[in-house]
Formats: sequence, structure tokens, C-alpha cells
Amino acid sequence: VQLQASGGGLVQPGGSLTLSCTASGVTLDFGAIGWFRQAPGKDPEGVSCLSLWNGITYHPDPVKGRFTISRDASKNTAYLRMENLRPEDTAVYYCGADLAHTSSYALCQRRPAIWGQGTQVTVSS
Repeated sequence: VQLQASGGGLVQPGGSLTLSCTASGVTLDFGAIGWFRQAPGKDPEGVSCLSLWNGITYHPDPVKGRFTISRDASKNTAYLRMENLRPEDTAVYYCGADLAHTSSYALCQRRPAIWGQGTQVTVSS
């Protein structure tokens, strides 16, 4: 079971970026999937989570209205669309998933059972 995040890079403040999370060895059709980030010296935080069984998403206030999570079931891939990026969004971004019945809010409060490699996002001029 593996989750691989990709799509990170350097972007100017106000710019946009889309991250991808491709799953292998597991089908993302139940439970929940989410995106998390960890900035230097800070604890990991959930920034965008999706319940796969009811389609409900959760975004904490710092990213609400700017980040959007989505999923393409045919590609077994989840995405994170980030807009109006700010320097404080700079972090390593990870995707994670739980196959158990869980809410998007609950998933974003903890480290999921399935955790992928991260991708660096740097917002700087």
C-alpha cells in the first residue's frame, strides 16, 4: 500500500498549484483521504480532507476558500488545488488515507493509517 504525492514546487504569493496523490495497492473507494502539511519547526496539520462515503469535505479556517480537495476514482488519485497561496503555506505536503468509516473532520485531526511521501511547496517571491 502506497500513496505518492507530487506536484510541489516554488510559486509566487498569490499563485496557484495543484498537488496529486496516487494510490497503489489500495483502492480509494471508502473511508477518507486528506492532505496534511508540516512546516519547519511546527506540528503536522490537516488542511483538506474528504469523506469518500458521503463526499463531505473539511478545510480549517487558514485555508478555507483557497484549498479544494477532489478525487478521480478512475485514476485512484486525489488532488489538492491551492489558490491565492501565501508564504505561510510553505511546507512539505503529504497525503494520507484511512479505509475505515471516518469523517473528513476526524481525519484531518490525526495522522491517517496510510501515509505517503511528501512534496515540498514553497511560496516566495
